[in-house]
Amino acid sequence: MLFVLIVGLVAGLVSGIIGTGSSIMLLPVLTYVYGPREAIPIMAVAAVMANVSRVLVWWRAVDWRAVAAYAATGVPAAALGARTMLVLPPRAVDVAIGLFFLAMIPMRRWLAATLRQLRPAHLALAGAVIGFLTGIVVSTGPMSVPIFLGYGLTKGSFIATEAAASLAIYVTKTFTFQSFGALPLAALTKGLTVGGSLMVGSLLAKPFLIRLPPETFRRIMDVLLLGTGASLLWGAAI
Repeated sequence: MLFVLIVGLVAGLVSGIIGTGSSIMLLPVLTYVYGPREAIPIMAVAAVMANVSRVLVWWRAVDWRAVAAYAATGVPAAALGARTMLVLPPRAVDVAIGLFFLAMIPMRRWLAATLRQLRPAHLALAGAVIGFLTGIVVSTGPMSVPIFLGYGLTKGSFIATEAAASLAIYVTKTFTFQSFGALPLAALTKGLTVGGSLMVGSLLAKPFLIRLPPETFRRIMDVLLLGTGASLLWGAAI
């Protein structure tokens, strides 16, 4: 648990700077310690707390119109995705998440290169797709990043709005797990503990955000995706 909390602190710091990445960093650790079936509900609870902290830090910069458009379709899609995940075999979950993270490396670059100025209708469409995938694979942050950037948000407004929209998705996912008995008290307690370390890291990240060059952001994201995807596939193989 001490090791998990240390990784959580670092993950919270990184995600507070680049807007995403906490689930990507923590998932292999939680999967190794608790197994994939328990790790995903734990991470869902922790992600709720991480997004709450980012919203609190940048509260005045939230674009609530964008949040509403994204969450309107993302919330029901996340519930459907979470229910789908619960019926999948644990090894299949590992393989699916690992392949998805690896695929997001070229996918994120393609989205960033092709997206231009987006409107609320585009956010609603993206919310439906990304919400469902988030319900299954824990984190789709690298996909939502270019969506909100394409809407015209930057720095603090991007961090705050993406976190508020993701918060709606992860709250839905957590309640779905709870309603189907996949979030017992022990898992909830672990999620709250891990989430506490993520919150501390997010609060420490604000001074670093403005100084982060865009290319550094892209490189950090690719390294996280590559390492996490490879580790999950390795765990499924053995």
